[in-house]
Amino acid sequence: MNGALSAQYDLADGFAAHALAWARSLGAPEESLAVLPAVARALSLAASAGHVCLPLAELEEGEWLGEAGAAVGDRAALCDRLLGSGLVATEEQASGMQVAGMRTAEVRTVGVRIAEGRAADMRPSAHPMVLDAGDRLYLRRFFDLECRLAAALAARTRVRADGPAGEGVAALLDVLFPAREGAAVPDWQKLAVALALQGRLTVISGGPGTGKTTTVAALLACLLQREPDLRIALAAPTGKAAARMLEALRGRAATLPPALRARLPADASTVHRLLGVMPGPGRFRHDADNPLAVDVLVVDEASMLDLALAARLLDALPPDARLVLLGDKDQLAAVEAGAVFAELSSARVLTPATVDRLAASCAIPAGVISQALAAGDGGGRDGGMADSVIWLTESHRFRRDSGIGRLAADINAGAGAAALEWLQAGADEAAVWIADDGARPGARTLACMEAGYAPYLDCLRDVRGDTQSRAAAAFAAFDRFRVLVAVHEGPRGLAALNAHLERHLRTALGLPAAVGTAGRWYAGRPLIVLRNDYLLGLYNGDVGLCLADAQGELAVYFPRSGGGYRAIAPLRLPEHDTAFALTVHKSQGSEFDEVLLVLPAAHSRVLTRELLYTGVTRAARRVALAGAPEVFVAACAARTRRHAGLGARLAQCAGRSVR
Repeated sequence: MNGALSAQYDLADGFAAHALAWARSLGAPEESLAVLPAVARALSLAASAGHVCLPLAELEEGEWLGEAGAAVGDRAALCDRLLGSGLVATEEQASGMQVAGMRTAEVRTVGVRIAEGRAADMRPSAHPMVLDAGDRLYLRRFFDLECRLAAALAARTRVRADGPAGEGVAALLDVLFPAREGAAVPDWQKLAVALALQGRLTVISGGPGTGKTTTVAALLACLLQREPDLRIALAAPTGKAAARMLEALRGRAATLPPALRARLPADASTVHRLLGVMPGPGRFRHDADNPLAVDVLVVDEASMLDLALAARLLDALPPDARLVLLGDKDQLAAVEAGAVFAELSSARVLTPATVDRLAASCAIPAGVISQALAAGDGGGRDGGMADSVIWLTESHRFRRDSGIGRLAADINAGAGAAALEWLQAGADEAAVWIADDGARPGARTLACMEAGYAPYLDCLRDVRGDTQSRAAAAFAAFDRFRVLVAVHEGPRGLAALNAHLERHLRTALGLPAAVGTAGRWYAGRPLIVLRNDYLLGLYNGDVGLCLADAQGELAVYFPRSGGGYRAIAPLRLPEHDTAFALTVHKSQGSEFDEVLLVLPAAHSRVLTRELLYTGVTRAARRVALAGAPEVFVAACAARTRRHAGLGARLAQCAGRSVR
């Protein structure tokens, strides 16, 4: 068992023991004491695994309880025993009041009041767990966060425009998105812009190359055409994603009129930096009492937002500001608890009135829009997000039947056997299969890893030019290729592959073997920051390169948001790790020309189709997968599950009873 997993079990055992002692002190009956420790332990482990809650149906099946499951009984009995423990509140006890049918202003504040107990009629109980009407068991903190987030989102979905875009904006839309003669489907990018112009909350989901950044550039141009002095902020969960977003936006804006282009944001930041982190866990300068000074906020790579960060971001957003969330609903969810973006974008439901407004704004027949929606796979209940979600489905980077496009589509469809057969046939050089079923990476896999970094080694050998130009060349060479992995431990995991590539680089450049702590630093070492350091302006996920300056002094260089590179002494860096290889999670928000995805020797719980899809779609031109056939097929069949109740909370805010 690795250290992180051991810590999770220790925490779960400690919570179980504390819950038992607490319930015993409250005089809980023996039947409650018999089940409480096992359930508390399971709930803690579920939270560590990224779940916001734990449905009692899961406990009935015994998946989380192990041998202790026999004492749980059926669901009705379990509910009675948990509520009788004195540590589990009902949804009504926890919230103190219902949000259904409330006015917009009340919905906006109820979540904060629930969490903070500021209203006299909303005194939150001291129960550390909550059981909602849908038989979902929560840690109290997660229940409060989910209520806050749902209330804030619901307030924004209720604010809609009365009609189509103004004449000037409609004309600009037609210029930015010319009519496509003979197109079989409507222009979803144009529709996404028109939808975002009509409301305060828009969720735009699309895979790589589907034009999310182009859509945002057009949206901002239309907003600025209508209101030239808008305050616009761009953000993403990681520094890398923020930088990519700004770079892409500048590229797409080249086609805009100069006056509009000049008003676009000149900077993008991490969500943490935008909110203004303060000393103490989870504290930010901006909140409901000190909101952000923005009129429009665009958040890219929103699939990486966990529940807590999403709730705090919505807390800090002014009531009248527009929020646009961009992401890919098929990607991995956040590392921390929650899958907020996937829940919000799970269905795209447009009401007839909204379809009519979009048709008028975009000069697209309403019947064409309705028919395209019906033909898609995004129907069903809106979960309180009607008229706020749109999908971009047409990739402009690669065709659906091209190498990466076809492989990504097959993985998403769970068609592992078909995808494997196609890969093994070698039909497309953009998608390569390396048969490698050993416990350790085989010779072909290692050769692919080493060849991928050959241009980077060539760049390191060239010492011409000043430090800034050499840093630029080194980053360009390094970012063209990356090794991605699914797991940290084992011969095919992160640590082992980074160690191999480090040895390879040292040998190729004639560097001595590492001796002691000082030996870890050498020209060419790539590293990834693992902990935010707000004084240095470094954030979890930032990648730097250790390079020598003109005097031979080593420093770690990081890209500046406005261009160029800054140098930081190695000893000043926060917690970090070598980064020849990255986990797929850490690669989110990045793009490389070529990717090698090394699968573990055996299937594991972390290896899912969402992880494969995310890893494969980090590649722009070529992807290679190395592993055993059965591991790949099993991964395609496994879905990432994140238990949560955000949809139910949103439906409650909309005035519907949903379990």
